[in-house]
Amino acid sequence: MKKQLAVLVAVSLQMASCVTRAEVDRQFDTGSRMDTTSVTPIQVDNLFTLGKVWGFLKYHHPRAVDGALHWDYELFRVLPRIVGAADAASANEALHHWIRGLGSVPACSWCAEEPVNRPVMPRLGWLSKRALLGNELTSDLQLIYARRGAVAEQFYVAIRSGGAGNADFSREAGYPGDAVPDAGYRLLALYRFWNIVEYWFPYRDVMQEDWDAVLREFIPRLVGALTRDDYELALMALIARVHDGHANLWTAARPPRGDCHLPVRVRLIEGQPVVDAYLDRYLGPATGLEIGDVIQTLGGQSVDALVQSWRPYYGVSHESAYQHQAAATLPRGACGPTPLEVKRLGRSIERTVERVPSNSLELAASSGHHHPGAFRRLSDELAYLELSGARVHDSSRYVERAAGAQCLVLDIRNYPEFVVFSLGQHLVSRETPFALITEPDPSNPGSFIWTDPIALTPAAPLFKGRLAILVDEVSMSRAEYVAMAFRSVPGAIVVGSTTAGADGNYSALSLPGGLRTGISGLGVYYPDRRPTQRVGIVPDIVARPTLAGIRSGEDEVLEVAVKAVLGRTLTAAERAALRPPDPGAPTKH
Repeated sequence: MKKQLAVLVAVSLQMASCVTRAEVDRQFDTGSRMDTTSVTPIQVDNLFTLGKVWGFLKYHHPRAVDGALHWDYELFRVLPRIVGAADAASANEALHHWIRGLGSVPACSWCAEEPVNRPVMPRLGWLSKRALLGNELTSDLQLIYARRGAVAEQFYVAIRSGGAGNADFSREAGYPGDAVPDAGYRLLALYRFWNIVEYWFPYRDVMQEDWDAVLREFIPRLVGALTRDDYELALMALIARVHDGHANLWTAARPPRGDCHLPVRVRLIEGQPVVDAYLDRYLGPATGLEIGDVIQTLGGQSVDALVQSWRPYYGVSHESAYQHQAAATLPRGACGPTPLEVKRLGRSIERTVERVPSNSLELAASSGHHHPGAFRRLSDELAYLELSGARVHDSSRYVERAAGAQCLVLDIRNYPEFVVFSLGQHLVSRETPFALITEPDPSNPGSFIWTDPIALTPAAPLFKGRLAILVDEVSMSRAEYVAMAFRSVPGAIVVGSTTAGADGNYSALSLPGGLRTGISGLGVYYPDRRPTQRVGIVPDIVARPTLAGIRSGEDEVLEVAVKAVLGRTLTAAERAALRPPDPGAPTKH
């Protein structure tokens, strides 16, 4: 153990001393010097090999791992020789000489152990494919892999402390200078993102994509992206292929484009986009649209056609999550009058509605649906806690106020505060495991290891009634983790519809052109190792809003939950207690 700590400290000190060495390289600050606008099939093949080799070396070659080289600029140094190679053999020879020029690879003083029986394993079988790499390049890469050292983190990939454990890519430069990065920088964006997914994405095994084929497909798309819009749209389409709700690129180029918004909220109800709330108390009703209207056409186009055309540019974990997101996005677009056709109680009605600047509306209200005001004691039998309004330091007080209730409703149809442990400790009478996590292994990029189970530990006061947990497609990431935790409480039930299916601490990263994206950085599983990614939290009782319920203002999901626990519907007094508080009065938690 002492030797291990000494080596880790030495590696960390070496990385710290290498920051300057990596930063003093200024050769390509003004551009990659590659102005290619199209590629031939042989160039695609050679650039495909380059992308894989460059990424492998970034996370395995000791001079890249410790930050001794500016790895982005090393790409630009070898890139002209690869683009100019007449065939695969010439390109592989160029890669061989480039690798030899990086410096020797000494035998590791403390070598990484070979990963075995892990939930996600490195995909490195290609290192032995001499038909792809040739003899010399194959030998180079195999030697580098065999001599990789055991490290706690890498220069370009730190591991977050404080119990998080996901990869930190904050040393990746964003190169914000040029509106349209040149071809070299566009390829860098592709290679960087592709290899981060290849080596640091915990759910690579459930992507259901041929990730190598995706790399090959996007080489000509990124090279040929000559405008800012084309570049951003190509990256959006690439990122969406990860099928991770955390992996998106939020820019003005994402359809539907525009800085304005109809003053209404739209949700998917019974498979249809429905007006379910006003985003301004005056402008909303003035549109002539009514709660429960089903939008059929927008700007002269059918909603189905619009939603289908936007699909390639949205990263989601499953289709129902996209349908929800697309419905919520429908009201956005160019400012000015917008013709609509809606269906209202079986009749088609045409309206022209003004889109207004988005910043003039209460758009925060469109990000979730719940009963604002955090805790409500609805009756002697029933208490309600809306978790986006809850506060960690008030957790024990919520339980005290819920004392004696037969049912506590925890509404997570929103993005909640992180009350997993502060509230969870008051819901269990013994230690209760609720999740397993997989974390990346910097010594074996591409593999992930199981952590110890995460559990709730009891503390007074204890709530003795039953829990009803409300979720839907809005429930994502932290909301899903919170739902997992509280679902582990004996007797708890989950009511609603399947959540978004994207869990695990968010790992952000920069891309050339000043763009930001990210991935789910940890794998999150139930204690029996059942997955949540691309699955979501599946409810015990399925309940969804209906058109009739939206028109009448009922919360049908809550009604189903109360019926399941208490055997009755909400009383008139309980419904009245759920109404929003007076906006002029201070919110009570």
